[in-house]
Amino acid sequence: MSTEEKILQEEIRVFEHHKSEWLRSNLGEFVVIVGPKVVGFHPDYESAFKAGLSAAGLGNSFLLKQVWAEEPVYLIY
Repeated sequence: MSTEEKILQEEIRVFEHHKSEWLRSNLGEFVVIVGPKVVGFHPDYESAFKAGLSAAGLGNSFLLKQVWAEEPVYLIY
């Protein structure tokens, strides 16, 4: 497993660990997670993306995920 995959797994674990709490306090917002650190919540994708780039640095990965009880399904035809 690559380093990037391990970091992504860690970020997803952080999200899943806090998800029930965030569903009550940050429903619909976008959370930015860099490694084990929660950078913050944002009302829209664009501001969350900019915060992720600022926190992680250009060329580095971060998790940007919207807080929903169930993941939306998008169909593209």
